[in-house]
Amino acid sequence: MSTDTSPSTELPTFEIRPTDTPTPDAERDALTAAPKFGTVFTDHMARVSWSDGTGWRDRRVEPYGPLQLDPATAVLHYGQEIFEGLKAYPHADGSVWTFRPWANAARLARSAHRLALPVLSEADFLGAITALVATDRAWVPTGDEASLYLRPFMYASEAFLGVRPTLEAEFLVIASPVGPYFAGGVKPVSIWVDDEFHRAGPGGTGDAKCGGNYAASLLPQRQAAANGYDQVCFLDAATNTLLEELGGMNVFVVRADGTVATPELSGSILEGVTRSSILQLARDAGHDVEERRIPLAEVLTGLADGSITEVFACGTAAVITPIGRLAGRGWEHTVADGQPGALTTRIRTELTDIQYGRAEDRHGWLHRLV
Repeated sequence: MSTDTSPSTELPTFEIRPTDTPTPDAERDALTAAPKFGTVFTDHMARVSWSDGTGWRDRRVEPYGPLQLDPATAVLHYGQEIFEGLKAYPHADGSVWTFRPWANAARLARSAHRLALPVLSEADFLGAITALVATDRAWVPTGDEASLYLRPFMYASEAFLGVRPTLEAEFLVIASPVGPYFAGGVKPVSIWVDDEFHRAGPGGTGDAKCGGNYAASLLPQRQAAANGYDQVCFLDAATNTLLEELGGMNVFVVRADGTVATPELSGSILEGVTRSSILQLARDAGHDVEERRIPLAEVLTGLADGSITEVFACGTAAVITPIGRLAGRGWEHTVADGQPGALTTRIRTELTDIQYGRAEDRHGWLHRLV
């Protein structure tokens, strides 16, 4: 069973400082009718400030706008920042819900600890996303698989060039209306398995959600795209033989006997909220589930002899992305018939049905925002 629990503490009050120039209704409706990921943002953002000795203060929702940064701001020089990603889902009755936000709050806290940033409480995390969605409720799109993507983030805001943890920080949440990740239906992607570059290494920041991990994935991603592949899958830095994850998604393999396997959390793999949800749903359906080291050689053998029938990736944005083709230096395999597999499709449908309120939330994963 899931260990998620509803928040038991009262959420803090956020002061609402409304914008003087709200987006006109007609313009907002047009922007939310066919939204594209991460290109349009709502009228407001939630914000909490922190300083050493004072702690978290000034909880507010304020107009969305540029941040004023001193050229010596620590984040610009040492990359001391973290972020999260989750969605607000419209339900048929007009309410708006989010999915397992306690897991995101806990992961943000773990990331903050690793990056020597102040830890934000679960109550402040939930309070911030609740206040922002309530303020910008009209921005929540209502089309098929549409949602309001929420991006909480924290950065070192002190103007200081010394190499030490910051004494000042800012936590913000911004929101962007998004449509379905796969316009026109779920489509398999092609994956290049990189044996030259690594996303993270033992003892590094691989299990923290920080920008440096994503920056490290961009060059191999660009090289893969230039060679006709959609995404990159990274191998472990220690042996260069084990599957780890894509640049921003966890990866799964499905065997012909129904066993579902994913790389174990080694300290260099991000603990995805979607990943853990899939593991639970697979167990619910009676599948054997494995979290273990998965050698690339085992996957290649399984694809060749048919004992591996499905491969997919998962994350907040796409939910589940079927993988139709895997390739690397000197080899290439089509996964089964190259189309989305039965288990991939079934679990994706079940998960999105829970998120949008079309199926029973038997694990208590949903949290109402408005």
